[in-house]
Amino acid sequence: MSKYYLNYLDELESEAIFVLREVWAQFQNPVILFSGGKDSIVVTHLARKAFYPSKIPFALMHVDTGHNFPETIKFRDDLIDSLGVQLIVGSVQESIDQGRVAEEKGKNATRNALQITTLLDAIESNRVDCAIGGGRRDEEKARAKERFFSHRDDFGQWDPKNQRPELWNLFNGQQFEGEHFRVFPISNWTEMDVWNYIKRENIQIPSLYFAHEREVVWRSNSWIPNSEFLKLDEGEEVVTKKIRFRTLGDITITGGIESDADTVEKIAQEVSAMRQTERGNRSDDKRSETAMEDRKKQGYF
Repeated sequence: MSKYYLNYLDELESEAIFVLREVWAQFQNPVILFSGGKDSIVVTHLARKAFYPSKIPFALMHVDTGHNFPETIKFRDDLIDSLGVQLIVGSVQESIDQGRVAEEKGKNATRNALQITTLLDAIESNRVDCAIGGGRRDEEKARAKERFFSHRDDFGQWDPKNQRPELWNLFNGQQFEGEHFRVFPISNWTEMDVWNYIKRENIQIPSLYFAHEREVVWRSNSWIPNSEFLKLDEGEEVVTKKIRFRTLGDITITGGIESDADTVEKIAQEVSAMRQTERGNRSDDKRSETAMEDRKKQGYF
């Protein structure tokens, strides 16, 4: 009798598709949290494969900080048009205008933490009971604590000490009124796995991931993109460098690295030699040792 073997990418894909189908089976109104970054793009691609030939049965939800890379927004809109799915946008600027949050001031001000209120408001107003994210355990120590099905209480908060066991791939999505879940189908993937999968599946990604010439400023040990939102400190200088971004977020906090990797193949080779996680260039994660976990406990992605 012949045996059928899956390579490691097939196994990861199969696991993620199983999780996505469990979401559709257990929840009434799930959405995909879409940032325009490579991980949420891969999750969206997996959802296409999970439910093909039907359309993706989930809406995509994007929390717009108002400080996004223009390239990210264009990529998002083009993808939505090609998929023919609903896009739900939560606006941080609207949260500020309504007095729901107060914008930070100063040189290192960021809207990153303000996304928490906007996200929770969007989840509540759209009666979302499950938000599917592209978080991976290898990204950051707080994310390493996440389960596939991550329970949130009726305040949208996460308690890492009060999560449900997941034995033999059995997932418990039962919840009380007002509670919801975050689900992470690619939890077991690494950054290298993501790039190898993008290469294998020929998945389109924003040009920001490829090395390109850009005006940047050296700050917090990384190259921060010059933009209308960036306030230069004394002694800081705008220079042009050939850089790329390993992760995408608010343009004011996402640092790039000097690189010549302008193809997926070159990026994969570069990542294989990296000794720092991809979030090592995110200044919001450097505010404290527990910056990410503190935000997640409040309802962050």
